[in-house]
Amino acid sequence: MQLLSRHWPRIVVTLIPLVFALMHASGALRLGVLQRLDNIIYDARLRATMPKTLDERIVIVDIDEKSLAEAGRWPWGRNKLADLVGELLDNQKIALLGFDVVFAEADESSGLKRLRQLAQQEMRDQPGFADKLAQVQASLDYDAVFAKSIEKRPVVMGYYFTSDRDGRVNGVLPQPVMGADALVGRPIKFTSWNGYGANIEAIARAAPMAGFFNSITEGDGVVRSIPLLAEYKGQYYESLSLAMFRALVGLPKVEPGFPQEKFLTRNYQGLESILLKQGGKTLAIPVDDRVATLVPFRGNGGVSGGSFRYISASDVLARRVPPGLLKDKIVLLGTTAPGLLDLRVTPVGETYPGVETHANVISGFLDGKVFVKPDYAIGFEVVVLVFSGLMLAFALPLLSAPKAVAVSAAVIAALVGLNFWLYLSFGLVLPLASALVMAITAFALNMSYGYFVESKSKRELANLFGTYVPPELVDEMVKDPDSYSMKATTKELTVMFCDMRGFTKMSESMEPTQLQALLNSVFSRLTDLIRSNRGTIDKYMGDCVMAFWGAPVDTPDHASLAVKTSLEMANAIRRLNEEHRIKGLPEIGIGIGLNTGTMCVGDMGSDIRRSYTVIGDSVNLGSRLEGLSKTYGVDIVVSESTRRLANDFAWQELDKVRVKGKDNAVAIFWPLAPLDAIDQGKSAELKTWSQALKAYRMQDWDQCDVQLLNLQRLNAKKYLYQLYSERVASMRLLPFDPEWDGATNFETK
Repeated sequence: MQLLSRHWPRIVVTLIPLVFALMHASGALRLGVLQRLDNIIYDARLRATMPKTLDERIVIVDIDEKSLAEAGRWPWGRNKLADLVGELLDNQKIALLGFDVVFAEADESSGLKRLRQLAQQEMRDQPGFADKLAQVQASLDYDAVFAKSIEKRPVVMGYYFTSDRDGRVNGVLPQPVMGADALVGRPIKFTSWNGYGANIEAIARAAPMAGFFNSITEGDGVVRSIPLLAEYKGQYYESLSLAMFRALVGLPKVEPGFPQEKFLTRNYQGLESILLKQGGKTLAIPVDDRVATLVPFRGNGGVSGGSFRYISASDVLARRVPPGLLKDKIVLLGTTAPGLLDLRVTPVGETYPGVETHANVISGFLDGKVFVKPDYAIGFEVVVLVFSGLMLAFALPLLSAPKAVAVSAAVIAALVGLNFWLYLSFGLVLPLASALVMAITAFALNMSYGYFVESKSKRELANLFGTYVPPELVDEMVKDPDSYSMKATTKELTVMFCDMRGFTKMSESMEPTQLQALLNSVFSRLTDLIRSNRGTIDKYMGDCVMAFWGAPVDTPDHASLAVKTSLEMANAIRRLNEEHRIKGLPEIGIGIGLNTGTMCVGDMGSDIRRSYTVIGDSVNLGSRLEGLSKTYGVDIVVSESTRRLANDFAWQELDKVRVKGKDNAVAIFWPLAPLDAIDQGKSAELKTWSQALKAYRMQDWDQCDVQLLNLQRLNAKKYLYQLYSERVASMRLLPFDPEWDGATNFETK
């Protein structure tokens, strides 16, 4: 929770796209660009997944330009259409014929009307004229001829609804397939019109089954779906494709399919499907919130599209189609001639034949392949947005840029994968654009905020601490820059003072440039060791370097790291001296003092110059300890507080001392090596030394001399043992002091 609270501004910024996406999904703020993008995604997916194979079951008899050239301009006399119907039904023996044309006016092309006028007027006195007319008028009544050709035949007529003619009507509508009572009062969003253009009465009576051939044109002018049922004056009528499909499967009854109430409350107003019921069997055709279905396009459309076979109507009329070629086929009569205005813009073509949209829907019904945007698409969109949006909002601020890219890419891939899986497996067309744009925008805003806002503070922090703190610690600090500042604070730290021995003597015998190069070389090596162990360089003071551990980045093992560093520094100086001996350069030594305690750390100095440093009594003690290293002939002197925290090293206690500014004596120690690097000989030496030191503090000089003699036999070159031998010799001259605490006073240093 604390980590999230530090990133709340970035989380809020990342949530902004989610808010707008949810407003779009709920309809509170419809964003046209997202709808257009959804259409683009749908169209691209549709084109990529079309089967592009020929459906042999459906044939389109095409009133094409060739037919108009041979049979004359449209509309043709209905005697020709009767011949066409006879050829298809009687000779070719097709299974079903659907008309994607409407016959809304009487056919007067035979001249029968004029002949009747002549018989009643100019030619009424002409002998035999009326009788002759009576003999031929049946053959000249083209509407009756056509009506007879389709009467009681497997034929579905076509008609259209309209709302742009002031409610005008023409012709006779078929019987509705469903009444308002079937909806039990639910306000379903049917496509509704106030006018129509249907077939004349004679044709409508002969072929009572008919369907409208209207499609739905989206806001971008593209036809993607057709309504399966439409409302007119409280009654519900079926589309041409649904009517033809029902005719093929035995004219089942049409009923509304409501969602199961165990999943949704009765207040839910959607229509889930259209149910076709017959003989105890039910077929459900999914529909969207407009009771429409998306057209399952098979290919690019037209004669060259490869989805359906096209046969010119003129070839059928001229009987150039081999007999039986179309046996048991489903035939749609329509037009592709540009002048007859039945070409539409679709996702798969800008001049797509309207008749083929119905062929595609019928093909989809036969295959059980129906694509639909369900009425619950809004709920799905909201759930997906909330889940993915919150995940990105709370995850991205916590991740590095590469990981944020990977997570965002994974979320986007999951969104696309889920959407495509539902489409391919279940025919569900669900919104994707809002989720994609939300995810991409959330990532962009998150990265932008991180770069322009957080990165600025991180860069400032890196510039501020870069000269003091190791790069790896700066990397840790910039992950949470708000937690670090130059403001002074008090905390437990370990401070180090490291001084070069013999620097003054070297400065007298070396050229300034040589001395500078030597000093730079030594400090570079020592600085690298300090930084590699998470130490912070405080300052360089002539031939002395000051560092501390535990700030600005909290380091629980600061004491152990400081001791480890001091040992590595001592070893580095020994190796450097080996190089100097080979090169004939003077050898150098170092003295290191370490102390752990409460210190004040922060940005200190004047208005002109400031630095990140530590101050306090504990710092002063560390400086005093560094000065004692030469006294005891060791390179490292460590206080008791540091030794207590760094218990993974082997220690040799040097003394108890009372230094300037300290009233109480302080135990000081020398780190020898990590515990696992101490052999049995060294352990025995430390045990003997412990006995000698105990005797020394008890003023048992004889016992102390014995132990020191043994120690000098073990390590004759060790200055510490010589120092204590000289002390014992001096102390023998003094009387026993019962108040002596065994400490050595350095109060004047």
